[in-house]
Amino acid sequence: MARHQVIIVGGGFGGLSAAKALRRQAVDILLIDRRNHHLFQPLLYQVAGAALAPGDIAEPIRSVLAHQSNVEVLLGEVTGIDLRRRTITIDGNATRAYDSLVLAAGMVNHWFGNDTWRTHAPGLKTLDDALEIRRRILLAYERAEWCTDAAERQRLLTFVVVGGGPTGVELAGALKEIGAQTLRRDFRHIHPEQAQVILVESAPQVLPTFGGHLPESARKQLVRIGVEVRTGLRVTAIDEFGVTLGDSRIEAATVLWSAGIKAAEVGTALGMPLDQSGRIVVAPDLSVSGHPEVMAIGDIAHFAYPDPLPGVAQVALQMGKHVARNLQDDGRGRPRKPFRYRNLGNMATVGRKLAVAEIGGFRFAGYLAWLIWLFVHLIALVGFRNRFVVLTQWTWNYITNERNSRLIRG
Repeated sequence: MARHQVIIVGGGFGGLSAAKALRRQAVDILLIDRRNHHLFQPLLYQVAGAALAPGDIAEPIRSVLAHQSNVEVLLGEVTGIDLRRRTITIDGNATRAYDSLVLAAGMVNHWFGNDTWRTHAPGLKTLDDALEIRRRILLAYERAEWCTDAAERQRLLTFVVVGGGPTGVELAGALKEIGAQTLRRDFRHIHPEQAQVILVESAPQVLPTFGGHLPESARKQLVRIGVEVRTGLRVTAIDEFGVTLGDSRIEAATVLWSAGIKAAEVGTALGMPLDQSGRIVVAPDLSVSGHPEVMAIGDIAHFAYPDPLPGVAQVALQMGKHVARNLQDDGRGRPRKPFRYRNLGNMATVGRKLAVAEIGGFRFAGYLAWLIWLFVHLIALVGFRNRFVVLTQWTWNYITNERNSRLIRG
C-alpha cells in the first residue's frame, strides 16, 4: 500500500512545525521553499540594525530536518496548483502529486498599490531586505561625514520608519541606539547621537494590537531614548528625498517600511475566498473551502473563529502541530478537531532594558519586559549554535555597546 504523500509549501514556523510533528507518522513529506533556510523573523530587525549577522538567525532547512527520514526538501517555488488532479508545479515545469497539501508560504511586503515606494522605502521580511536596510543606514552616516552642506547633512542623518507595529517600534529603537551608542565615537565631523529618528503610525497609537497601558508605555519609552513618535498620520508620498504626510513633509535620506504585508501569491491560484490581505479563508479545521485535503496555516491563513488571529510565530507553530494531528486522525478514520489558539502573549522591545509584554493577562513594561523578551526569543531560536552565538553577541553588545556586523555590502 502506497504511503500518504504530504506536500508542505514553506519552511517557516508553520511549515517546519508541521513537518516535525509528522516525524513518527507513516507519511512521506515533501517540503518546498524558495529559500534554503528557515529564518527567525522576530530578530530580523537586529540584522538590519547591525547587531547580528544573517547566519545568527537562520538555519538551513535541510540541516533542521536532516535526521527526519520521512522528509524530502526541495529548493524551488510553487508556480501552480491543480486542485482537481492534486498536483503542484514547481518552477514552472516540475510536477509532484499529493494526497494532502499544507500551504505555509507566509507573507510578503505590501505597499498598498504604491509599488514605486518600494525603491525608496524597503520593507523587512527577508535577509536580503535586512542587509539592504543595514547598507542604507550605514551609508547615510558615511555620506554625512564628508557632506559640507548643513541641510543635506541633516537630511542624511534623518531616518523615518513607517508603521508603528512591533517591527516598526523595534526598528526605530535600534536606529536610535546605533547613533547614540554604537557610532558615537566613530566619526570626526558629525555627531551620530544627534541623528533624528521618526516613527510614523496612521493609528492613534503605536502597537495598536497591544492592550491596556502598553501602547502608551511603548511611546514613552521611545521618546525617552530620543525617537520622535508621530501618530494619526498617513503617508501620502515617498520619494528619494523623504516622506510626505498629508500637508507636512519630512526630508530624509533613509525611509524604512513596516506598515503593510500581504499573503504570498501561492494562494491566489486556488480560486478560494481571500481576505483583504490576500490570506486564504480557512475552516475551523484549517482546511480550505471544498477541499479538505488542502490546509493553510500561519500568515497565509485567515482564521476567524471567533476573531482573526495575528500573523505571529506562535499562531503558525500551533497551526502546524494541529494540522499534523488532523492528518493523523484522517489516517485513523477519526473526525478532525477544530483549531483552538492558545495565546501565549505579545511582546516588543524598544531598546536596551526597554520593552513591553503581555502574557497570560499580565502586562509588563520596562526592564522586566525586556528580560522576558530576551529569554523567549533566545529559546525560540532554531539550533543550539544560533542560541549560543546570539547570547554571546547580546552579552558583548550589552557590555560594550558594539555592533559587530557593520560591514557595508553592495
